[in-house]
Amino acid sequence: MTRPDLRQRTRAYYDAIDGDDYDQLASLLAPSFVHDRPDQTIEGRDRFVQFMREERPQTDTTHPLDGLYCRPDSVAEPADGDDTATAEVVARGRLLDTDGECIVGFVDVFTFAGDDIERIETYTR
Repeated sequence: MTRPDLRQRTRAYYDAIDGDDYDQLASLLAPSFVHDRPDQTIEGRDRFVQFMREERPQTDTTHPLDGLYCRPDSVAEPADGDDTATAEVVARGRLLDTDGECIVGFVDVFTFAGDDIERIETYTR
């Protein structure tokens, strides 16, 4: 994937969460997706989508992004016959409540395997 494609898929992830579009969210994630959060680790695409749909502490939130960063060498071309190339995107943003107040600042490190988001590591402050 190109850097613009990676950035677009990263933005689509937040759009799906903010828009409660769980089918779109699932389509972006690898079946073996892992979300490593400060409070817990969620393993598996289906489990993560269930968490986002039914168990999040606050569902009426938005995730405005302040920046998306791709390392210049993070977009790797797969070797011949190998479709497992990985790439990383770092998203910096804020989680806002319904009044637009900042709940927390975050950095999410996305690892892509092909077109799929394989892992997200979340750091908060």
